Amino acid sequence: MASVAKQFLRPSTVNNLTKLVRNFSVTGQNNYKVAVLGASGGIGQPMSLLLKQTPAIKQLALYDIAHTPGVAADLSHIDTAAQVSGHIGAEQLGDCLTGSDVVVIPAGVPRKPGMTRDDLFNTNASIVADLSKACAKYCPTAFICIISNPVNSTVPICCEIYKKSGVSDTSKIFGVTTLDVVRSNAFIAEAKGFDVSKVNVPVIGGHAGITIIPVISQCSPSCSFEQPALEAITERIQDAGTEVVKAKAGAGSATLSMAYAGARFAASALDALSGKDNVVECAFIQSSITAATYFSTPLLLGPNGVKKNFGLGNLSDYEKKLVDACVPELQKSIKKGEEFAANFH
Repeated sequence: MASVAKQFLRPSTVNNLTKLVRNFSVTGQNNYKVAVLGASGGIGQPMSLLLKQTPAIKQLALYDIAHTPGVAADLSHIDTAAQVSGHIGAEQLGDCLTGSDVVVIPAGVPRKPGMTRDDLFNTNASIVADLSKACAKYCPTAFICIISNPVNSTVPICCEIYKKSGVSDTSKIFGVTTLDVVRSNAFIAEAKGFDVSKVNVPVIGGHAGITIIPVISQCSPSCSFEQPALEAITERIQDAGTEVVKAKAGAGSATLSMAYAGARFAASALDALSGKDNVVECAFIQSSITAATYFSTPLLLGPNGVKKNFGLGNLSDYEKKLVDACVPELQKSIKKGEEFAANFH
C-alpha cells in the first residue's frame, strides 16, 4: 500500500489519505466530521472523492445549492468507511456544519479566460461571507479551509465575519495556498530531474499573481537556477492558474489540481487535530510577519490551529524584492475584504 500511496499523494503530509486501495489498515482516530461547502462544483466533487478515501473521516457532509444529494449518493457507493450526507440549500446548511471538525470551502464561481482572481470578488465575497457566518454559528471551533478566490480577500472576510459574530478566535481560519506549493514542487522536480515525492518548496505571500512567492532558495533538496531561469520558473508558478484557464479554453479553471491540494490540506488539518507531530503546511493566515496583516508562511499545525509560524526564513536578495512587491498588493486585497465584511449584513 505504501508504494501506491507515494504515487498518488505526498506521504509526508497526506499519509492518512488512502488512494484507491481496498482493505487498508486504519491507524489513529477515525471519528472526524468534515464538511465541504460547494461540493457539487468542479473542485468540490473530485475533492470529496479524495476525502471519501480518508480513513480519519467518519462523516463527510456535502453542501451546495444544487445536486448535492446526487453527489452524496454517488460517493456513498464507494467501499470506504466515511459516511456521506448531502445537504442542499440554506435551510440544510446548519445540519451540514453542526459537529464539523474541518470545513473546506471551494464554493463560488470559477475563473474564465481573461479574468483575474480579483474579478471573482463581487460574487464570491458574498458567498464566503454567508458561509462564514454559518460556520461561526454552527462550528466555531472547526478548522476552516478557504479555497474560494480571491483568497487574499476572502480569508480576511471570513475572519471579520467571525469577529462580528462574536467569535474572537480566528486561529483556525486558513487560506489554502497549497496548490502553489504543489505546483512549485512539480515544476522544479521536472526542471531538475528530481523525484517529485521528495521535493518541498515553501511558498509565501498570498495566492494571486505577484503575491505568490516560491522560496526556491529554501527548496529541499537544494537546487539553484541561473537568474533568467529562476525568473522564468517563478513567473510560471505565479501564472500557473492562468495557464490552466487558457488551456481549458473557457471550460473551467484549475479544478483537479486544486482538489488534490485542498484534500492534502484537509488531511493535514486532521493530522494536526489528532495530535500528530511535525504537521507543516504553508497557508494564508492573520500574521504579523510583514506589514501585510495576512500572509502565507510555513506553519506548524496543532489541535488548536497554528502551533508555530516559521516566518520567512532566510531569503535571497531576489526573494526579498518579491516580498517588497507583494506586500502592497496584499494590503489592497486585505483592505478590500475587510471593508466588504464591515458592510455585510
